[in-house]
Amino acid sequence: MGDEGFVGTRGVRGLLAAGAAVLLLAGCGGADDDTGAAALGKEQVASVLPDAKAVPGWRVQTKPAALKPLAEYPPPVCVSRTKEQRETACRPATSWGSSAFVRDADKTALNFWVLAYRDQKSATAAYDVLIKWYGGDRVGQDARKVDLGSTGAQREANRAAVGTMGGPGTIAQIRVGTTVLGISTGTETAPAVPDQDVKAFATMFAARAQQAQNGEKPSAALPGR
Repeated sequence: MGDEGFVGTRGVRGLLAAGAAVLLLAGCGGADDDTGAAALGKEQVASVLPDAKAVPGWRVQTKPAALKPLAEYPPPVCVSRTKEQRETACRPATSWGSSAFVRDADKTALNFWVLAYRDQKSATAAYDVLIKWYGGDRVGQDARKVDLGSTGAQREANRAAVGTMGGPGTIAQIRVGTTVLGISTGTETAPAVPDQDVKAFATMFAARAQQAQNGEKPSAALPGR
C-alpha cells in the first residue's frame, strides 16, 4: 500500500444526489464526541473500514484489511514532516488498515484508511501531527475547505481543483475516540465530488469507528443505489 495512493492519486466523482445523504446508521451512537473511546484490535480496525455493502455502486479495488505495524516500518498512511513527528504519530499506532474502491465508468476512485491507538490522548496527538501533512493545500494548490459538520471529535477536509491525478481531489481526516480516519478522492477529468458527498463519506466512516468503539459490529453504510 504505497503512500501516494492515499493522497489523491485515486479519485471519486459525486456519489449521492443532492439531499440524498441519509445514512443507514441503525444502532449507531453519535460520533461527535469521545464517548466510548475504546482501543481497537486489528480485527476491529478491519471491520471499521468500509466494504462493498457500505459503499454500494463501487467496485472493490482493495478489500478491507488491517495490520499491526512493525517498529522499523511505520504504516504507509502515517506520513509526517519530521522524525519527531513520526515518533508522535506513527510509533504509537497499534493497528492500521485501508480499503479502496473504483468506479470504472468515469475512472474515479475512493480510498479509506484508519490508524488505531491505545488511548484517546495518543490519537489526539497523532491527529495534530497528521493534519499538518494531510490538511491545507496538501491535496493540491489553492485548496478550499469542505464542511464536514460535527463529524467526529476533530475533523478537516480540503478540495483542490487540480490534484495529483490532474483533476479535482479531496482529502479528509477525522478523529473518533482512539482512531484517526482518512479519506481521499481524486479523478482525472470528472467533476469534483460535491461537498455533501464528502460529508456523507466522512459521516459514514466516523459512525463505523464509533460503533466499533462501542463494542458493536460496524454497520453504517451509504444508501443503496
